Amino acid sequence: MRQCIDTKKVQSRIKKIEGQLRAISEMVDKDIPCEDILIQRNAAKSALHKVGQVVLEGHLQHCVRDGIEHGDADRTIAEFAKAVEHFSRMG
Repeated sequence: MRQCIDTKKVQSRIKKIEGQLRAISEMVDKDIPCEDILIQRNAAKSALHKVGQVVLEGHLQHCVRDGIEHGDADRTIAEFAKAVEHFSRMG
C-alpha cells in the first residue's frame, strides 16, 4: 500500500485537516457565528475529499496498473470500480 500512496503528501494534508477541526472546535467554544463555522467545516470537508483523490490516484497509477499488467485485469478493474464507488460516497 505504501508504494501506491504519496505518504508525505497524504500525512501533510491530514495534519492540515486536524488543524482545521481543532479550529472549528475553538470557534464553537468562542461562540463564533454559525456561518463562519460552516465555512470552516466546508474547507475541512474539501481537504478530506482531496485526501481521497490523492489516495485514489495513487491506487490507479500503481495498484491498478500493476494488476492489469501483471495480474488479473478483470479482477483489478472490478476492485477499482469498488474503490471509485467508495470514494464517490464520500461526497
